[in-house]
Amino acid sequence: MPLTNLLSRTLSSSSSSNGRPFTIAAKTLHRFCFSSSALQVAEPESETETEALKDYADYRRSLYGNITHKALLVDAVGTLVLPSQPMAQIYRKIGEKYGVEFSEDEILHRYRRAYSQPWGKSRLRYVNDGRPFWQYIVSYSTGCSDTQYFEELYNYYMTDKAWHLCDPEAELVFNALRKSGVKLAVVSNFDTRLRPVLRALNCENWFDAVAVSAEVAAEKPNPTIFLKACELLGVKPEDAVHVGDDRRNDIWGARDAGCDAWLWGSDVHSFKEVAQRIGVQV
Repeated sequence: MPLTNLLSRTLSSSSSSNGRPFTIAAKTLHRFCFSSSALQVAEPESETETEALKDYADYRRSLYGNITHKALLVDAVGTLVLPSQPMAQIYRKIGEKYGVEFSEDEILHRYRRAYSQPWGKSRLRYVNDGRPFWQYIVSYSTGCSDTQYFEELYNYYMTDKAWHLCDPEAELVFNALRKSGVKLAVVSNFDTRLRPVLRALNCENWFDAVAVSAEVAAEKPNPTIFLKACELLGVKPEDAVHVGDDRRNDIWGARDAGCDAWLWGSDVHSFKEVAQRIGVQV
């Protein structure tokens, strides 16, 4: 059941002496989730609505033992990890010895064009190790189809040289969340290299589950991948909140699955802030 429907049904029927704040909270959250503007998140229109949202957070804490959610789902690229160097720079640097002559700007332009095109060989971009898709992307972006070049580039993106953690306090925060009983999962559109990447960054053991699109056979914003993550954690979708940096894939997708969702870089800016909103002090 979508979260907003759950709110409307549950909060409006609350046994509170004054049910109006809970009804306002449900309506306010509904506007947050389904605002007609796809470009920005609506803000509370009044102090009453702000107070109502606080009341709703308190209500959830009363259900789950002083926390608002039983599970945290985290996007990988752009939220948990970031590329250590610009993609076009790496494609150009590694490609020089294989005859790549395109400039970084041209590589970036061609990469974006190739990535935005429908992938005709499968309904999914990332199937298993994702090699066919990435071979196409690399070849189109650089004009080089050399197999050795592709393999060197492909393997580079499995190492800790290619990635770094977005938030240096992530481990501290995730440990605090788990000690407080919050279950954690990564939910990512990625091929099977994601697990080696997490191991290389020494963060795979921070999570109770990893839901990868290449393994689940569903890519965000398809609700299936979020539902699979909840299944792996043993929680209901309405018990979970997802944090990610892409409004369409992360926010809309998670909400369609019935999860709560916060936009990284807008609703929250650090994992410490995420923990605080859940009700866990770090």
